[in-house]
Amino acid sequence: MNISDLRQKHPEHWQMAAAIRMLSIDAVQAANSGHPGMPMGMADVATVLFRNHLKFDASIPDWPDRDRFVLSAGHGSMLLYSLLHLCGYPGISLDNIKNFRQLGHPTAGHPEYGHLPGIETTTGPLGQGLATAVGMAIAEENLAARFGRNIVDHHTYVIAGDGCLMEGVSHEAIGLAGMQKLSRLVVFWDDNGISIDGAVKLSDITDQAERFAAAGWSVHSCDGHDPDDIERAIAEAKATDRPAMIACKTHIGFGAPTKQDTKGAHGSPLGAEEIAKVREIYGWTLPAFEIPQETLAAWRGVGARGASDRQSWEGRLAKLSGRKQTEFDRVMSGTAPKAQVKALAAFRKEQAVAAPKVATRRASEMVLEVINPVSPELIGGSADLTGSNNTLTKDLGIFSPENRAGRYVHYGIREHGMAAAMNGIALHRGTVPYGGTFLVFSDYARGAMRLSALMKQRVVYVLTHDSIGLGEDGPTHQPVEHLAALRAMPNLNVFRPADVVETAEAWEMALTGAEQPSVLALTRQGLPTLRTEPTRQNLSARGAYVLADAEGRRQVILMASGSEVEVAMAARAVLQAEGIGTRVVSMPCWELFEAQDLKYRRSVLPSGPVRVGVEAALRMGWDRWLLGERGSEKKAGFVGMEGFGASGEAGDLFRHFGITAEAVAERTRSLL
Repeated sequence: MNISDLRQKHPEHWQMAAAIRMLSIDAVQAANSGHPGMPMGMADVATVLFRNHLKFDASIPDWPDRDRFVLSAGHGSMLLYSLLHLCGYPGISLDNIKNFRQLGHPTAGHPEYGHLPGIETTTGPLGQGLATAVGMAIAEENLAARFGRNIVDHHTYVIAGDGCLMEGVSHEAIGLAGMQKLSRLVVFWDDNGISIDGAVKLSDITDQAERFAAAGWSVHSCDGHDPDDIERAIAEAKATDRPAMIACKTHIGFGAPTKQDTKGAHGSPLGAEEIAKVREIYGWTLPAFEIPQETLAAWRGVGARGASDRQSWEGRLAKLSGRKQTEFDRVMSGTAPKAQVKALAAFRKEQAVAAPKVATRRASEMVLEVINPVSPELIGGSADLTGSNNTLTKDLGIFSPENRAGRYVHYGIREHGMAAAMNGIALHRGTVPYGGTFLVFSDYARGAMRLSALMKQRVVYVLTHDSIGLGEDGPTHQPVEHLAALRAMPNLNVFRPADVVETAEAWEMALTGAEQPSVLALTRQGLPTLRTEPTRQNLSARGAYVLADAEGRRQVILMASGSEVEVAMAARAVLQAEGIGTRVVSMPCWELFEAQDLKYRRSVLPSGPVRVGVEAALRMGWDRWLLGERGSEKKAGFVGMEGFGASGEAGDLFRHFGITAEAVAERTRSLL
């Protein structure tokens, strides 16, 4: 539908959509930076969706049963900011729109979760929004099975662009959603045929409709500028029993006389001359950032339309039993159940006494066997490595189209898609995800893991087979640089527990500590229990602690994590036998140790003694503890990996690479 027909046949719709377009055009121009073309192209689709379908109440943006709207094509962020401002969401003023992309304003270049109500997830890395929305749809289905459709009954809508569908994570997400028949998920594909380099056909000839259909989706199409056709397609998509994709044929930079349907409308301002012509074409006589009062009133009416739905929902919630209301409020607030804390404390005490020798991946499974039955919000899963990650406990049940109450997701060999879906599960609220793969394959998931950290979401990554200790699979599967890479990521806690007790403590911190993601790096090989004295205190909560102190004058401090704490303890025995007073510091979580006050850190790592770090990984990062914190380069050493691993039995590999008690003792002597 062309602009003249659209203005004539749908005048009110046109004005409302034009308000989105003009705010986007003016904001990008003022910032001299941004992407005007996508908001101009998708304004009609967004107007029909918000006006007729999206269930929300702008005055209560976090209403639990609202529909979720995800702008996966996050470069078009002004589309979302315009909608939020026009609908009357709190916290976004016209001044914020005028200061798009400026420091100190919540209207960032790409939507950032937590900056403004109504931003359901951080997007910008293409494909992430789409994949995250799959997790939101999983959470919605699971909570509906638990609390009933009277309480949980909403859709997740996504606007995705060509770039989202080219990114590999989209393939993983589309396949997972199709297999799971997530019928409350609707994706609008902005089919404008343009990317930053130019025509999409320069790089891609995929038939996206056939691709989605092959993955089990219901596929629809519409003229993305015809409100009646858009309405028809949405109604059809919502009526299916599968996830739906609507191919919306649009013009990028709709109405720009020289830039429409070109890359020139994609990622740069239109320019003053072009904008003046657009105003004429749109019939928009007001100056920059001004909206006609009747148009703004119409949009504010859209923002208030859902108030009656919300009030009806609140009435239904009030009719639940007091116990069920309390439980719903608890899971939506993210508060851990009291029974979980008690179960973990009892477990730690039991294991300190029993002192089993188990791999920490098995120790993690033992923890899950205790906490999963009393933590109904936990949703587990694995990227096709369930038996290796030890992430499935018998009480969970499998999440599937036939069993939405199941709490274990078979993600398939989709590490990136799994991580992104877990972000969505966490963002939805009411559910807390954990998922497993090998530590080395965190490379595949890193894009979504970074967003977990950026958004401060409680997502638990169970990453097993954490070193050369995995053995025969060889260097392709043996992580050596991955601990350093993950520790470099802000706001991510990386736990590498040394035994079953530390593993339980790591799980406790991941589930009850600050709201942020956690990595549990776990062994394949068995490890002895080193903490055999029960204690009420979670020692791992401080990141590092004295596991065994020196007998006699303290001359040496050995620092280690995970499986190498056992090596450090054995080296201590050798050195103590020679009269060399040796302290062993277990360092299960560097990030938590960094957060401790100076007095505590100095009590653990006093100046003076020789320091030797021991870890079956690269040295990168260790100098913070060896040379910093009043350490000395002349008195510092490291025993670990210097390159990639090899294929062989675990014990042989540790000896081959010199990560043994004897090697640690020898390195220590050379520094005394």
